[in-house]
Amino acid sequence: MRHAVFFLALIIVTSVSDLRGQSAVDVKRPEQAAREHKFVEHQEEKKAQASNLEIRGATAFKEEELRSILKEEIATIHDFGLTAARADDAAFFLELFYRKHGYAKVDVHYSIESGSRLVLDVTEGPQAILGTINFVGNNHVPGYLEAAVDAPQFHFSADGARVDVTIPVHEGRQCFFGDLIFRGTPIYDPATLRGQMVDLLSQPYTDRRVDDISRRLQAYYKARGYYAVKVEATGEPETSVAGHVPVVVVISPGPVYKFGEVNVTGLRRLRPSYVHNRFASLQGKTYSPDVLDEKFRELMRTGLFNVLQINPQPDGGNFLRLDIAAEEAKAKEFGVSVGYGSYVGGIIGFSFADRDLFGYGRPLITSIEISERGYKGEILWDDPHFLESDVELKIRLAALTFDFDGYSKFEIGDRIEFSHSFTKQYKVGLFASQRHVEIISADIHDDLLGNMRYFISSVGLFHTLDLRDSPVVPSRGFVFDQTFELAASAIGSEIELFRTTARASYFIPLGKTLLEFGARAGLVRPLKESTSDITAIPIDERFFNGGSTTVRSFGERDLGPHDHRGHPLGGEFYTIFNVEYTFPLYGELQGAVFVDAGNLLPEADNPGLGDMRYGIGAGLRYKLPIGPIRLDYGVNPDPREHEDFGAFHFSFGFAF
Repeated sequence: MRHAVFFLALIIVTSVSDLRGQSAVDVKRPEQAAREHKFVEHQEEKKAQASNLEIRGATAFKEEELRSILKEEIATIHDFGLTAARADDAAFFLELFYRKHGYAKVDVHYSIESGSRLVLDVTEGPQAILGTINFVGNNHVPGYLEAAVDAPQFHFSADGARVDVTIPVHEGRQCFFGDLIFRGTPIYDPATLRGQMVDLLSQPYTDRRVDDISRRLQAYYKARGYYAVKVEATGEPETSVAGHVPVVVVISPGPVYKFGEVNVTGLRRLRPSYVHNRFASLQGKTYSPDVLDEKFRELMRTGLFNVLQINPQPDGGNFLRLDIAAEEAKAKEFGVSVGYGSYVGGIIGFSFADRDLFGYGRPLITSIEISERGYKGEILWDDPHFLESDVELKIRLAALTFDFDGYSKFEIGDRIEFSHSFTKQYKVGLFASQRHVEIISADIHDDLLGNMRYFISSVGLFHTLDLRDSPVVPSRGFVFDQTFELAASAIGSEIELFRTTARASYFIPLGKTLLEFGARAGLVRPLKESTSDITAIPIDERFFNGGSTTVRSFGERDLGPHDHRGHPLGGEFYTIFNVEYTFPLYGELQGAVFVDAGNLLPEADNPGLGDMRYGIGAGLRYKLPIGPIRLDYGVNPDPREHEDFGAFHFSFGFAF
């Protein structure tokens, strides 16, 4: 019976900790304490090796390891002499070590020979592997305050190498939340406060859920400016009635705090005024942790910081000073990208970005991209806080050449864009664009190209409603955007036209799968009806359809009117409709099936859904944090003369 109690516990527990008290009288430096501890261990090891001890019958462990386990007991015998009690302790701890490692039937006996020699005889027995652990009597969810657990029942296999454990549980009465009794200074009425935790109060009573009541109410008060609020919720099971436990909630809200001054430390290159200006709109407003968290996320999204810690501190007069400790990220970044697309072929790109130009926290990005069809160079200046307002300014300069099927072009121009986010989901913007476009070579007859060299100046409006959970890799939600653009001679344009586009996409998660719907349309019209054919709009200002992001049964830009050589000519009106179902295959690899439909009309006199073309297909997706790599094949169910049966597409990102 010497080890019976320890046997019941150690058959389940896989490790034990030997907790020993330590004196706090003498405080030493960590390195000194480590040296002294190592010295003591070394002395005990020497004593263990020098002691007159013999271990017999041990085969599962080396004798040096067993001596190390018993080093403290051996050191005690060495210092104070061998007695029956000390020998019994050595046998006990050796047996404890074996049981810890699964030898449930181990037996260790000691004997003392010649008055000073300790012999430990070990009968190891089989090493028992823990089998199943069965709980009996627990049939419901938590909330049983009177539950009792009996001692485990062990069931060994015939050879003693496996043990199954049964743990009887007596649940007793299940308890639920009773009345919530508010004390202190609640400020808000009980019904309002209970409304913050309806889901908790409808579940069985547990201590953890009582703690959740405190956390919920603290968050509720802090969101309303009570920064120093204290909430303590205490269950009173002893006064429960019919299994319903009352909870007493003591609330000390303290004063309502407002945002005060901002103190910034740790900046090297970035001007402190950049951070101050981000919080200037908060000064004097009621404190809100949600608002503060949004400001934190806004700053981290800039890429200017590796670490940003915002610590509100009461600063007299019920104001909170924001102590901000920052560690700047590297502002300059050089990047190289390599890619491939089924239409553009191989792609290589180079970029250089300075996210903190002149220390004002505004990024300047330059990039060059070279593909098998052309090149593009771009400079982008982004000012998210134009004149320290909530208006974002983007200025883009670009030059490019590109070889389309049937013609090649050169283009150089700029675009200036102002935008403002009225909410997190809704953005409105204005833009102005100037471009010089030149068709430098063409296999398409001049009569079908329209103006081959022109300057176009336009102004426009766009707005976006984005309710998706992520703009990069959406898994749910809805997005809608629309643009209006006007090019006219009054603003210096040689081409006069009106252009509008619209897009809507909807993402519906179905378990681990995703159902996606998309719809797009566009219309472009000349302002002057001098001609009635397609050439009223230059070819590079027209719409095209077909390809990896539109109707995937057609090659890129291949849906719609063609010349006699088979080159696409584009059109003035288009529609696109997509339905796609994506499902997991293995790891990050996904499968997809889709149905596409769309049209492209050469003239927009009668826009509509006439001459619709379709695509049915399947594909593979490989998920990446920045979007999927896609391989699709779309089948044309009704190919016309000179049309292909289908088309392969290899691309990156979502199709719509």
